[in-house]
Amino acid sequence: MTKHQIPNQRIEGLDVARALALFGMFVVNYNVITGAEGNGPEWLIWFTNLFQGRASALFVLLAGIGTSLMTSKARNEASPILMRKNRKSLWKRSAFLFLLGMVLYAVDWTGDILHYYGVFMLIASFLIAASNKTIIIICSLFGLTAQIMQVTSNYLKGWNPDKPFIEYMDFWTMEGFLRNLLFNGYHPLFPWICFFLVGMLIGRFELSNKVVIKKTAVIALFFFMISEFTSSMLLHFSLSLLDVDSAAYLFQTGPIPPNLFYLISNTSSAVLIVVISIYVTRKFSGNWLLNALIKTGQLTLTHYVSHVFVGIAILALLSRSANQTLEFILIFSILFFAGSMLFSIIWKKKFKRGPLEFMMRKLTN
Repeated sequence: MTKHQIPNQRIEGLDVARALALFGMFVVNYNVITGAEGNGPEWLIWFTNLFQGRASALFVLLAGIGTSLMTSKARNEASPILMRKNRKSLWKRSAFLFLLGMVLYAVDWTGDILHYYGVFMLIASFLIAASNKTIIIICSLFGLTAQIMQVTSNYLKGWNPDKPFIEYMDFWTMEGFLRNLLFNGYHPLFPWICFFLVGMLIGRFELSNKVVIKKTAVIALFFFMISEFTSSMLLHFSLSLLDVDSAAYLFQTGPIPPNLFYLISNTSSAVLIVVISIYVTRKFSGNWLLNALIKTGQLTLTHYVSHVFVGIAILALLSRSANQTLEFILIFSILFFAGSMLFSIIWKKKFKRGPLEFMMRKLTN
């Protein structure tokens, strides 16, 4: 697979994938903050669980792809000047996203992903010229180290025992912050940076090539099926040696904890969604729904922040911020996403970038 890209040609399928990731995060986040998890029919529990961990993984993987595309010219031309310029830009974006994420956390949005995202980008800035082999090795080390940490350390440390994975008690201490960032937060560096690094590798592929897209889809599907099948077998046969919770902790493909099976399964599904989005967007170019998704995906940062401030404010006004059903949350997420799409369509008629996207670009370029 060639790693050359056309730097100035936007791949709109990536914007569609960003929009899909955004919708998935709406479903997951509103589900958690309103206490709707498990409060619905079995089919709906199954459906909403599909988004758990996968939407965020897709979001981070897309960030890695975007980083590769942004730095492709410097990498392909081996230009030290361009490399330094790209690296400084990534440092500034990293700082912007980190600080924005901390603002969200300060207003009690404990599920924030942006401050983790900023750290991933900072580390990735030193790898924009690294070989594929080097990135694969580093990614593997992060994944294996995370698995060792999960087995040897207390994964619940820092979380309120009465509100596990809802309230982190010592986040604003140095020890608690680093533990949350590196080990047992919602999107800890070990192993979540792996999604970013895999995205950087995917971003080096010739994503305009249909053959590359098809091969990537087949490989991603293969790893997804193998990881899910192996996880299911181990969960079943390990019950003769382990209790249900221990088996799930080690072998499930859910996000808590993000073990190796989760990492492989969710990386594969994220890559699969990306290549399908690229294929569908090109095949049905001009479709009104795809165009709306493209515009929405281009304002992802703005919509992510708005779903915290605007979305939660609406839930509070409706007196629906706690003890909700999955049916209500799914309907609310769909309506809020539709509103986000409408805003994107109207905004893009006059402006090239979203409000926060413009601010970040202005401050970091």
